[in-house]
Amino acid sequence: MPHRKTALRLVAPVAVLALALTACGGGDDETGADAKGEGTTEPAAASPSPSQPVSGGAMAQGESATGKVAEDPGEVTYDVVAQKVEVGTESEAAKAVADAADAKGKVLATAHIKYTHKSGPDLTEGSDVHDGTTVFADGQRGGVLIGASEDAPGCEDPYDVESWKQGESHVFCETYVIPAGATSVEVHWSEEDGEPYVWKFPQK
Repeated sequence: MPHRKTALRLVAPVAVLALALTACGGGDDETGADAKGEGTTEPAAASPSPSQPVSGGAMAQGESATGKVAEDPGEVTYDVVAQKVEVGTESEAAKAVADAADAKGKVLATAHIKYTHKSGPDLTEGSDVHDGTTVFADGQRGGVLIGASEDAPGCEDPYDVESWKQGESHVFCETYVIPAGATSVEVHWSEEDGEPYVWKFPQK
């Protein structure tokens, strides 16, 4: 599978150049990085049932989901868990984007997600597992800030991880622009064509 975010990373190496409002959806070829750069916003779909669906569902904090990703050279099964979400201030958001007006009434939310290679072939050319991750606030998908997470403490740059063997874990982060004062932030991760797993992080 081609690494869909590579082109965006090359044209937008710094976060201030990469603010993009995003369309809803996840798990197919029109989501991930391509959808994150489309510049549109749509209402979020209803949250999945907390029952035990084949794919997707509400997750407890600290609970990991298991899903498959079509990688090169073959399908890999991952354990995925959203560890935490760090929410910043409006002034931080204003400094992070090219036009401070784009961040008026907004804050940055950085989600830390741990991915563990559970089974499948060893990877030698990177992974697409993080393409299935998005951040929502109060039921609405945020706007992704590409390039903002690589330098955050505790976050790895997925493009620096090329060798990935069974049993190894990496923490990748996603930074989104969300409304200030949001009462709940959700991290969504989904398999290709699957329903999202959802971790909720209530805000004070």
